Amino acid sequence: TCVVVVLSNLLPMSASLIRRTVHRFVADRSYSPKIYEYWYPTMKFSTAFTLLAVPVVNAWVNTAAVASYKRSFSAAALYYSTESVGEAATEEFRIKFSGEDGDISPWHDIPLEASEGVYNMVVEIPKMTKAKMEVATKEENNPIAQDVKKGKLRDYHGPIFWNYGCFPQTWEDPNAEHPELKVFGDDDPIDVVEIGSAALEMGSVKEVKTLGVLAMIDDGELDWKVVAIATDDPLASEYNDIDDVPESVKAGIREWFRWYKTPDDKPLNGFGFDEKFLDAAAAKEIIAETNEAWKKLKSGDTEAGKLWTGN
Repeated sequence: TCVVVVLSNLLPMSASLIRRTVHRFVADRSYSPKIYEYWYPTMKFSTAFTLLAVPVVNAWVNTAAVASYKRSFSAAALYYSTESVGEAATEEFRIKFSGEDGDISPWHDIPLEASEGVYNMVVEIPKMTKAKMEVATKEENNPIAQDVKKGKLRDYHGPIFWNYGCFPQTWEDPNAEHPELKVFGDDDPIDVVEIGSAALEMGSVKEVKTLGVLAMIDDGELDWKVVAIATDDPLASEYNDIDDVPESVKAGIREWFRWYKTPDDKPLNGFGFDEKFLDAAAAKEIIAETNEAWKKLKSGDTEAGKLWTGN
């Protein structure tokens, strides 16, 4: 079985070298990807090229992530700084957030909305990197850390082609069953896939506009994937709803998330609503629902369990 997905204008590498990319999944009968190849107009590079290219991007991330490294940002009316503590690619590495009055949580203290119709995205994973970074929902002040499974740092088996992160002040409630899909939330902030041209810095807060949303079913849990684009991206003026996004980009997102766990002998992920992306209006409704769920979590009306809420 071979699934071919065309991904155009997605890679942040040299434009003089890369104009078009085809991500080809070659699978055996169990649908587990065995070969990842990247095709270019005149040359073909196999995984050997991936091994050469990806560490270059990782090196850019890592130079800002050794020992203690501080950056200051402003997002809408919020001023905050980040501090990278520990060595990258270790269990101790953290990106911590601070405000004018001390430590803050990127999940609970950064506002969801930057302005009307514009949302703040907390960037966890820059495009074309592999480390599975995430807001640590169970740690004090919820720093960004690399996910650990079975005592090992978690990496994707190939780079992610988009910037990935979450919307603050949202929560997919594991106690709430979706009325149509009949599955429960995954106990995390809602995920965001930013499809712009630039690689966004880990720990940055980016203003984005929502284009649509995909209902992924991961291990029986509902895991919404909001598709968005940075408001300052050159394509932001052209992309206003999900139908404006090229089919190749939408297919690339869906197939990447369908297959990405299979090298670990995990089953394919599924999708609700006949695998279709819902439009921007539906996405905003879902974001609002997850924001209401977060408010109940933060106020204590909903039991937090092991989640850190600052209460």
